[in-house]
Amino acid sequence: MKTVLDFNPHEPDFMTALCQMSLDAGKLIMAYYHNGVETEKKSDESPVTQADRDAETYLEAALNKLAPGIQVIGEEACAVAVPEQLDNCFFLLDPLDGTRDFVAKRTDFTVNIGLIVDEQPIAGVIYAPVHEKLYFSGDDAAYMLELAPEAELDISKATKLKVPPIDAAGLRVIASLKHRAPETDELISQLHIKESLSASSSYKFCLLAEGKADLYPRHGRTMEWDTAAGQAILEAAGGIVTDTDHQPLTYAKLSRGLDNPSFIAATAHNWQDAEK
Repeated sequence: MKTVLDFNPHEPDFMTALCQMSLDAGKLIMAYYHNGVETEKKSDESPVTQADRDAETYLEAALNKLAPGIQVIGEEACAVAVPEQLDNCFFLLDPLDGTRDFVAKRTDFTVNIGLIVDEQPIAGVIYAPVHEKLYFSGDDAAYMLELAPEAELDISKATKLKVPPIDAAGLRVIASLKHRAPETDELISQLHIKESLSASSSYKFCLLAEGKADLYPRHGRTMEWDTAAGQAILEAAGGIVTDTDHQPLTYAKLSRGLDNPSFIAATAHNWQDAEK
């Protein structure tokens, strides 16, 4: 279905609303984080908790109220059934990315809201409630704001993020803590690496956008809701996200069940100049 996006999603009132709902979802999640919650398994054996479900229910309702004409696609709804068709414009939610970290009381789990138009992520918000950091895309840059879930939101106080040039003499590479494939290690072995970092969930995209790492290679399965918000934020900061054939990572891939191919996220196209 053709849906016309007749407004700029980076207009301050709209982006403030997206950011506020991510904070509210973070507050909801943190109540479970402190009080404990049972873990279940979905059909693909990945973990899910009531925090995941409640956060998605809240975000879906908030988005339907904010932008009633825009389709909302959430991870937990897709665990029941992937939609048969997608509009050309839709929100893509991962209400709690990094459920394993959440259950283990680690720190890198995030709330993710991405907006897809014509198969491209054009806007995104990520909130990392334990780190108390909010990231969001803009027209000319990405932005970061240090903020507790219950704090008063003022996005005008956010710090602008633009990625620095890559030092071809040595890359700072960041990889997943639990999903590091042999292909990732092989790629890393071919590069001049000056620092190796580990992190979980979409927080890796945020570290790239902050300029704290240069390269995030991911070989193996991820889902579109895992990457949409992070890609929008990183690209707004001046970075790139491509598949391993150097083509842009696209969305609405119903033929794949909304999963992604292996991809490379980097702060610049010239990351390959650091090959040994």
